[in-house]
Amino acid sequence: MNDALKQKLHKLPACPGVYFHKNSTGEIIYVGKAAVLKNRVRQYFQKSQKDVKTEALVREIFDTDWIEVDTEMDALFLESEMIKRYMPKWNILLRDDKTVSYVRINMNEDVPYISFTRNPVDDKATYIGPFYGKSSVEKALRILRRIFPYYVKPYSGRKNLDTDLGLTPGIEVGKTTPKDYKRNLKKLIRYLEGDREKLLIELEKTMKKEAEAGNYELAAEARDQLFGLKELKKKIVFSDKEFLDISSDQALKDLQNLLGLEKPPRRIEGYDISHQSGENTVGSMVVFINGASARSEYRKFKVRTSRNDDLKSMAEVISRRLKHQEWDFPDLILLDGGITQVNAILPLVEPYGIKIIGRDKSGDHSRNAGVKLVIPGQPGHLELPSSSHIARLIARIDEEAHRFAITYHSLLKRKSMLK
Repeated sequence: MNDALKQKLHKLPACPGVYFHKNSTGEIIYVGKAAVLKNRVRQYFQKSQKDVKTEALVREIFDTDWIEVDTEMDALFLESEMIKRYMPKWNILLRDDKTVSYVRINMNEDVPYISFTRNPVDDKATYIGPFYGKSSVEKALRILRRIFPYYVKPYSGRKNLDTDLGLTPGIEVGKTTPKDYKRNLKKLIRYLEGDREKLLIELEKTMKKEAEAGNYELAAEARDQLFGLKELKKKIVFSDKEFLDISSDQALKDLQNLLGLEKPPRRIEGYDISHQSGENTVGSMVVFINGASARSEYRKFKVRTSRNDDLKSMAEVISRRLKHQEWDFPDLILLDGGITQVNAILPLVEPYGIKIIGRDKSGDHSRNAGVKLVIPGQPGHLELPSSSHIARLIARIDEEAHRFAITYHSLLKRKSMLK
């Protein structure tokens, strides 16, 4: 262990968080979560017996950074997001695929239930994840079930022990309706997908609004959910603010310096267009806040004016998005495209003071594709190494925009085939 790292370990806080082990070139080689950062991170450097792979990982660690969060549950969800962004090599090498899991919820069913799977499929259900450590996410869902009761098996209409324990919404005993159950299930999905801060604010507003209107049962429901979520800090999810501290995210600081921004870009929106020979043309908008995906903010657009012209389609999507001033405006827009696309969209966003860049990869959407940035006013491309913090973030946003566009295009394609 070098002296600088030794001194840094003394500054580790005694709170939950996510840590980032880096090698001598600054590349993130491992991302982990901790109930107590101080204890977990220091364990790597203690002279206890470790398996061969972990010993090899420790030999590569040159530096360590971390992000503090409010609860262990926040650490669990943030770890998942950061692993998807950076794809650290040691998370892959140490991973047992049997421990990787997704939460599956099919909101198209009359009475949805929650299950876990290692293999998501294109069946119109919502998949949240992947999570690295199945036992942790299962424990987290068990805790959340006390706040947002749900079914764990297809609905049978029969009362059981879970009903008596208050772990189901109680449709089988007339306690609620399928419609109200879905309403609460959407809150749980928002929590799992990272929209926790807004959810807490909305629950507090709902509680006050329903109380003033004399709807005391609905007010009590919102109150119980609000207090339950605030109590999560006391729950133990794994032994041992998904609200990111923006100053801790190196990619955002690097983008600020690269683009000459006054401050790190808090909200970044990524856009992509998808179609098949001009049929079922759609546009996607994905949102990353403080470097992490905010899925509740995603939007999809069915293109109206053009069929087989990606440039016109993108212009339509951006124009329609800008009309929605009730949505927070982005600090930065990332386009799937090169200088032609960027120059075409630039006049649309300049009046709003929004910065724009493009990723030119000539149709290659793979994770290993080189990251070439197109920046207005700068000649040619800016080629970024795969180890760059900016490159990892840009690739993650671009991949997510492409995935979201393809998913919507496939849905429209299926619907058109059934007509």
